Amino acid sequence: MPPASNDVRPFAALDDTDRAILTELAVDGRLANNALAERVGVAPSTCLARTRALRECGAIRGFHAEVDPAAVGLPLQALVSVRLTEHARAAVDAFRARSVRLPGVVSVFHVAGADDYVLHVRAASAESLRDFVLDHLAVDPAVQHTQTSLIFEQARGRG
Repeated sequence: MPPASNDVRPFAALDDTDRAILTELAVDGRLANNALAERVGVAPSTCLARTRALRECGAIRGFHAEVDPAAVGLPLQALVSVRLTEHARAAVDAFRARSVRLPGVVSVFHVAGADDYVLHVRAASAESLRDFVLDHLAVDPAVQHTQTSLIFEQARGRG
């Protein structure tokens, strides 16, 4: 099982080559092993072994296709900020576990500040977004307050 996302200790052993592999894959996750090996300056067999090790230790969490939400019938995106009524660990963990399974949820962020969570949500329409908030969040006894911000445009940074 990969380490928890907040557990950075296993990553302390990563060297410059490992970090170069991660950097290249973050830019293009479909990069062929031979091209990746050439870009980071190692043999293809070394690159393949290191990439496998990076997956096994959790440094590489997965490979994803970035799909236009409109192509799958979900052209509307929003960020829904959620303030919880209670902040005991069990309540916080339970909300996170429920929220990642809600329909249309792309990502769940546990944040600092006035709100506790921000949910990145995709929806077919403004009405379906409203229904999402009313049917899944407003009725949740753990939720004290929500605020919805529509996303007009999304651009991916180089991170």
